[in-house]
Formats: sequence, C-alpha cells, structure tokens
Amino acid sequence: MSDEPERFLTRWSRRKTQAREAPRAAPPEAAPPAPAAGETDAPAPLPSVEELTPESDFRPFMDPRVDASTRRAALKHLFADARFNVPDPYEAYSEDYTVGEAIPAEMLKSLNQARKLLFDEPEGAAQTAAEAQPEVPTDSKDVAGRQDA
Repeated sequence: MSDEPERFLTRWSRRKTQAREAPRAAPPEAAPPAPAAGETDAPAPLPSVEELTPESDFRPFMDPRVDASTRRAALKHLFADARFNVPDPYEAYSEDYTVGEAIPAEMLKSLNQARKLLFDEPEGAAQTAAEAQPEVPTDSKDVAGRQDA
C-alpha cells in the first residue's frame, strides 16, 4: 500500500457502501424499567379532585398511568386558586387599559380622524375649520439648509 492518506470522499464512499452491504442487525430493544419495590401497574388511589387544596400533594396526579382527563381536572382545580391569578406587574401588556378615562368630547371634536368617523359634520364645515387655521409659512430651504431643486 502507499503511504498516501486516503482521500476524504473516497473514504466516505467506501464506508457508505460497506454500511449498505452489511447485514442489518435488529436494534436492541430497550427493556421496560423494572417496577420499584411495592410498585404495581395500577396507580395509587387518588384523592377526589374536589377535595384538593393548593397545599395538597399533586404528584400522584402526574404519574403517567393516571388518565389525562383526571390530571387535567386536578391541575385546573389547582390553578383556579386566586394565588395563581395575579398578573405580573412587570409583564408587558398585562394591565387592562380599557378601563381608563374616556377622551373628553371637546378633545375628540378637535381630532380630524374622530371628526370624520364619530361626528356627522358636513364636509364643508370641516373645510371651513381647516381654512380658519392660520397657515404656517413654508421656506424653500429644508432642514439641512439646501435649497429644493
């Protein structure tokens, strides 16, 4: 054999071909975990969901052998407690902004969008109000001091 190292793609191709041609052995099946001492296939008797308090032990309900609907009912009962219904004051958008002060009618009338949507002013009245406002003189130079072309 030569002293040259085998090229990467050649080695890769050879190993892929060998793996394809090798007889496939069945993967070893994982043995189910042996039950611990005193543990059976049936879950331990569970307390009634209505009798649970936040101080109760909810670990028996988290057993994989417990029915999902029973687990869900126990967790619903746990999180229905008022202690879990406290919004985080540092969480964005956790406050209710719909109960704030209403915008006064005088201020609403001064807003153009509200005037068009909320109040039934004829369009001519809106134009006369716009004409009554003094015009701001415009300069032909922009902010940077250049003259517009």
